[in-house]
Amino acid sequence: MKRLYKIAFGLSWAMLLASCHKYEALEFQVAKPASFAAQEQIDAYQPLKTYIDRTANPKFKFGAGTSLQSYLSKGIIYRLTNSNFDEITLGYEMKHGAVVQADGSLALTNVKNLLETASKAGITVFGHTLAWHANQNATYLKGLIAPVVTPSSSGPTWDLVIGADFETDNASVYQSNTNAVASFTAAGEGFNGTGRALKISNSAVRTNDYDAQLFLKFPAVAVGEKYELKMNVRSDVAASYPTQAHTTPGAYKFYDFFGAISSTPTWTTYTKEITVTADIATSGALAFNLGKTATNFYFDNITLKKYNPLGGTTIVEKTAEQKKTILTAALDTWIKGIVTASKDYVKAWDVVNEPMDDAKPAELKTAAGRTSIAADEFFWQDYLGKDYALKAFQLARQYGNTTDIHFINDYNLEYSIDKCKGLIDYVKYLEGKGAKIDGIGTQMHIVATSDKAKIEEMFKLLAATGKLIKISELDMGFTGNVKTAQATPEQYAAQSEMYKYVIKKYFELIPAAQRYGITIWAPQDSPATSSWRAGEPIGLWTEGFVRKPAYVGTAEGLKNK
Repeated sequence: MKRLYKIAFGLSWAMLLASCHKYEALEFQVAKPASFAAQEQIDAYQPLKTYIDRTANPKFKFGAGTSLQSYLSKGIIYRLTNSNFDEITLGYEMKHGAVVQADGSLALTNVKNLLETASKAGITVFGHTLAWHANQNATYLKGLIAPVVTPSSSGPTWDLVIGADFETDNASVYQSNTNAVASFTAAGEGFNGTGRALKISNSAVRTNDYDAQLFLKFPAVAVGEKYELKMNVRSDVAASYPTQAHTTPGAYKFYDFFGAISSTPTWTTYTKEITVTADIATSGALAFNLGKTATNFYFDNITLKKYNPLGGTTIVEKTAEQKKTILTAALDTWIKGIVTASKDYVKAWDVVNEPMDDAKPAELKTAAGRTSIAADEFFWQDYLGKDYALKAFQLARQYGNTTDIHFINDYNLEYSIDKCKGLIDYVKYLEGKGAKIDGIGTQMHIVATSDKAKIEEMFKLLAATGKLIKISELDMGFTGNVKTAQATPEQYAAQSEMYKYVIKKYFELIPAAQRYGITIWAPQDSPATSSWRAGEPIGLWTEGFVRKPAYVGTAEGLKNK
């Protein structure tokens, strides 16, 4: 039954009757707005963690993602967190990028203050994270394995990148496609009648100039670098042919690289200098498009040189083995420092985070083949190999408490079942090499309409491992990245239902002994300025700390009835 507001209006009878008459009140009953009534129902719920059956789930932890400063300030976030959750996970401040300084030292004062503050409030802290590719002090790590540079006092030089005089059959720096038939001239038919030259025969005029191509191969170029291409060219008939930029031979990137080349039956020298632009950056092959002229093309004394403003500076690259040794020591220093400083308070760690590749879910992520790498990304696995995670687990066990709980964690496991299986297989591989892995975390950054069948399948696969299972970063938006201002009541209702569904399915499908807990990654809706799901209504509370329908869905899920 709706409550009624009573509104009394005093009417002055003095204006209607004699002044000796008393005032009387007339009562009107107005129905409370539906939105007020609905919010009262939401606000009537108890703090979330009170709905957990602690008898059936004595070790279960209901957690929240938070930032260090918002918790340490002991404001609303601090009080809301302590009232509703058992555990917190810091979004950034316990990661390599936040702790490791430019000189390799570890800044741990803020972390220690956070741990002590949470402990006094009866809140545990989940360690996040020890080995990851993102949020790293990549500048420091790259500096450790950078080449040894010995400066020179000489002026700038043009350093040879590749060269080919075709006096041997070594074809490591060039190749051609089917229509561009490669051979060599006789000795004495090269440039100036000396040695031999490369001969490329195109027997017919092709539909496209790129149907007959000769490729030069070299290390990928970068924006701002300067290069000089120089070579001797001729053809049986006059011809003109363009050059293209390719990342690898046949993998087209841009229509122009070193300009268009003209050749005649007489040997000429072609020279072209360029400065690498964004259009051609990362290219590692130069294509000569020969398909528009049916003739024989001749190339001799090809050189590609790179401008070196430092002149005779000596640059010595570290070997792969040297890099592995250096970075293994750096990983040891990092894990030893953060784990040792935290071990009195932190009893569970996200040791290895997001190892599996999205496109190849049975393989590890890698920087190889990426067109861009963020400034804070560093892929340990590219230097330490597949066993980088093995080393991380061993170090965490070495420096932590003997009873610490160690997780491997990844995202999209409910979206890509193949990725879920790939992660499980990687766990088996690591354990076969001697790692002790206690649990698997599934992040679950989902939408209100995520595939429920896949969510169930994921939980079943994870449960079958016998490991502790944690929903490590649960939050939920809407398909199409709907922003808070555009979200509808129907969408909020669907969000509430999905929160309830996910949590109930966790309790239903994960055996009691394997339930580590669930962490709500974004208790509040995300601000428009956030780096994470910016401006999306993903939380259980609004930005102004008003409970949402999602709060109800979460509470009902935790009831586990």
